[in-house]
Amino acid sequence: MYDSHFIKANGIQLHYVKHGEGEPLILLHGFPDFWYSWRNQIPELAKHYKVFALDLRGYNKSEVPSKIKDYKIDILANDIKEFINALGYEKATIVAHDWGAAIAWYLSAYYPDVVNQLIILNMPVTHELKKQVLTNKKQRKRSWYMYFFQIPFLPELLFRMNPRKFFKRVFENLCYNKQTISEQEIDEYVKAFQYPQNYKAALNYYRALFKYFLYEKTDNVPLIKNNVLLIYGENDPAFRKELIGNTHQYCEKAPLIKYVPQCGHFVQHEKPELVNQYILEFLKDKK
Repeated sequence: MYDSHFIKANGIQLHYVKHGEGEPLILLHGFPDFWYSWRNQIPELAKHYKVFALDLRGYNKSEVPSKIKDYKIDILANDIKEFINALGYEKATIVAHDWGAAIAWYLSAYYPDVVNQLIILNMPVTHELKKQVLTNKKQRKRSWYMYFFQIPFLPELLFRMNPRKFFKRVFENLCYNKQTISEQEIDEYVKAFQYPQNYKAALNYYRALFKYFLYEKTDNVPLIKNNVLLIYGENDPAFRKELIGNTHQYCEKAPLIKYVPQCGHFVQHEKPELVNQYILEFLKDKK
């Protein structure tokens, strides 16, 4: 297991693990993951880069702010910007999945100078998701859980009643390959969410999304200036494929999109060797 490290960034204490030497590469997990989401990527990427796998605020060993407003997406993006600077770097390559990817899209749009290359796993551009959730009935149906998470107290209570069942259900429902996550790996997730405040924090990402971002008018969204690789498991129950196909509308340079058949939302878990291959080929090509 990798050593734990802590650093103060954007006013809070963030936990991360690191491995390897070279240029910085930062891994950002989604819901309901933590740095462990990248266990199959860290060893391979660390052969070429200095890898930092972060626990986002509120997750695992990172500090847990208590208010919904503490999870506004601009604040989350500033966490990553300040994290990069606190490590002593001006910029870093970002590899991100799900919520980590939503943050990375936003970071790249508004702070392009701190991002070297941008690699996204199974997450449409943040503003595209916003548009689709508001206007597309089919996507709203897939995003039912976001609405459920708006209910106070009940979701975290249900999750805490049987954490093992919760994590198994999430991975089985969102993975095309149902046996992707082992019982031993589920143990790690249960340990990472051993405190009640971690469940509330994870849900507050969605509550802040609705309260502060989803319904606010957004004009003049900056185009993504960075080189982009987007890896998408085609059988993702959470995000429809057409959302990924619209990515070019938000990028100055044509994004490279790699569709992975027979794969669900957790593409880094389900197809780790292929994900590692695509990431390293893309980064080698952009050097």
